Amino acid sequence: MKRLLCILLVSTFWSCQKDDGADTIRVNGLVTAIPEGFPEVVFPADNPFTLDRWKLGKKLFYDPALSRDSSISCASCHKASQAFSDNVAFSKGAGNTDGTRNSPSLANVAYHPYFTREGGIATLEGQILVPFQEHNEFDFNIVDFAEKLQEDDGYVALFETAYERVPDPYSIVSAIATFERTLISGNSAYDQFEFKGKISALSASQIRGMKLFFSDRTNCSDCHSEFNFTNYQFQNNGLYAQYADNGRMRLTGNSEDEALFKVPGLRNVALTGPYMHNGSMQSLEEVVLHYNSGGQEHPNKSHLIRSLGLNVQEMGELVQFLEALTDYAFINNTTLQNEKE
Repeated sequence: MKRLLCILLVSTFWSCQKDDGADTIRVNGLVTAIPEGFPEVVFPADNPFTLDRWKLGKKLFYDPALSRDSSISCASCHKASQAFSDNVAFSKGAGNTDGTRNSPSLANVAYHPYFTREGGIATLEGQILVPFQEHNEFDFNIVDFAEKLQEDDGYVALFETAYERVPDPYSIVSAIATFERTLISGNSAYDQFEFKGKISALSASQIRGMKLFFSDRTNCSDCHSEFNFTNYQFQNNGLYAQYADNGRMRLTGNSEDEALFKVPGLRNVALTGPYMHNGSMQSLEEVVLHYNSGGQEHPNKSHLIRSLGLNVQEMGELVQFLEALTDYAFINNTTLQNEKE
C-alpha cells in the first residue's frame, strides 16, 4: 500500500504513531506522497506533526519578517519553482548582502542526517537557527524576532493553538521544521520508469544515460546513491587545486577535511543550478564536462574522481537522464507554495 504523508486540509485524516521514541506520520492525506522506496518521515518526539504546526510553519517560511529589515524570507533563497533552491550563485541576504554559499534544495530535507555543507548541525530545528544569526542572511536575533511576533495578535493565537505557548525561539524553529519535513519529492520520470513500470516515461537516450549513471564506468551512483541520490558523505570533487572555502575543515579544523563538502542529492537537479558549493557552474553540461575531465588535483580529491572518457553523445545522454529526475508534481504543488503568489 502506498503511504501518503498527511499534510493538509480539514478533510484530511492524519495520525501520529510512536516508533522508537519518535513520532512518524503515516500516509493518509491528499497532498504529498511518500514514494515507493522512501522511508517514513520521522518527526522528533518533542516536535510531532500536527496540522496546526504545519500551517504555522508554512506561514513563517514565507514571511519576510524573519529578517532584520523584513526584506527576505526562507522562501527568498528556497523557491518552490526551483525545488526549494535558488537560481543564483549566492542568494541575497538582509540589506542586499551576498551570501557565501550556494543555496541547496530543501526537497527531502527531512531525511538528511545532518545539515550545512560541512555537516555541523545535527537537527533540522538547529539548522533553522543558522540563517537568523548569519549577517549575510536574516541578520536577526531570533529572541528579538520572537518578541516582535508576541506583539502580533494573529501570530500569538496561531502559536497558542499549535504549541500552547507564546512565540519563542523553540516554537519558531519547530514550526518551520515541521513544514520543511513535508517537502517530499519522488515522482520524477525516472521514478515512474523505475518503480511504476511506465516504460514510456524515459526516452531511449535517457535510458542510455541512466545506464551510464549507474555503471562502473562513471561511478556516479557511488556518491549519488539510494532514494535521494546521495550518500551524505563528505567529498572533494576536484573543483579547484586551491579553495577559498575550507569546507568541512571549517568545522573540524583537520587538514584532511579541507575542501570536503556534503554530497548533494540530485533530485530536481535540472532546476537547482547554478551548481557546486559556490554556484560556479551554470549548467548540467558544464558539470558533466567537469567530471568527465577528472577535475583538478587536490590532496583530498576523491579517488572516484577521474577522467571518464565519455564522448559528446554520452555526456549529452547523461545530462538527459539527470533532467529526468525533475518532479513536476512537486514544484507545481500549490499546497506547498505561498498562497499570496
